[in-house]
Amino acid sequence: MRILFVGDVVGKTGRTAITDHLPGMIRDWSLDLVIVNGENSAGGFGITEAIYQELLDAGADAITLGNHAWNQKEALVFIERAPRLIRPLNFPRHSPGRGSALIDTKNGKRALVINAIGRVFMEPSSNDPFAAIERELEACPLREGADAIVLDFHAEATSEKQGIGFFCDGRVSLVVGTHTHVPTADHQVLSGGTAYMSDAGMTGDYDSVIGMQKEEPLQRFLTGIPSGRFEPAAGVATLSGIAVETDDATGLAVKIAPVRAGGRLEPAVPAFWT
Repeated sequence: MRILFVGDVVGKTGRTAITDHLPGMIRDWSLDLVIVNGENSAGGFGITEAIYQELLDAGADAITLGNHAWNQKEALVFIERAPRLIRPLNFPRHSPGRGSALIDTKNGKRALVINAIGRVFMEPSSNDPFAAIERELEACPLREGADAIVLDFHAEATSEKQGIGFFCDGRVSLVVGTHTHVPTADHQVLSGGTAYMSDAGMTGDYDSVIGMQKEEPLQRFLTGIPSGRFEPAAGVATLSGIAVETDDATGLAVKIAPVRAGGRLEPAVPAFWT
């Protein structure tokens, strides 16, 4: 199975990068499953129903969220009728929506997509991600319940992300980190066969501070005093993500490569598909 995971889409420029690049990637690389993190897609904070549909129309099969899941209040309602929108699994128990979903892939198989959120340096409103993920994997094991399993772990600390990666090794096709908006260079296939990357990076304008116009973050760093709102940077975005190919017999990864297209970052494509 050929899987593309796209990192946090930030604002309008990030959405434009999705519509500009994703359909061609799906066609040219014969992608079977596309997952997009959309938690910053509405003005940098949250997601709306119209944007959810926009990302699906561009070719996403599932959309994951994170700590900004509820910044657009309509998400609290429309997530119940959005079966491919996945919020963190370990949110408090009465949170609306779902933390995982079985997705029909483009090649007729089934993939389990899980979203979980970290607790290190994050808001203390989530439950233990390790226990929540363990329950999910026991309920739907790789190859028995799903042909592939992808975990988007939305977290700040690379140590926590790496811990989750090793915790899932051999049981998940891909563990990919989101939230920090900077692509890491540690993409690898772990010893048990799970593809791993600490952060996929953002799909946004990299002439920015993690996707936001530079002036306000700099003002706060220099003075400690807010002077306005954070606004998404409006330059040309780079689509950032990770590509993985799995073994149909095991559901585990055999190849992994970073993906970057457009904008300021150096392009990167999965050479094993071209």
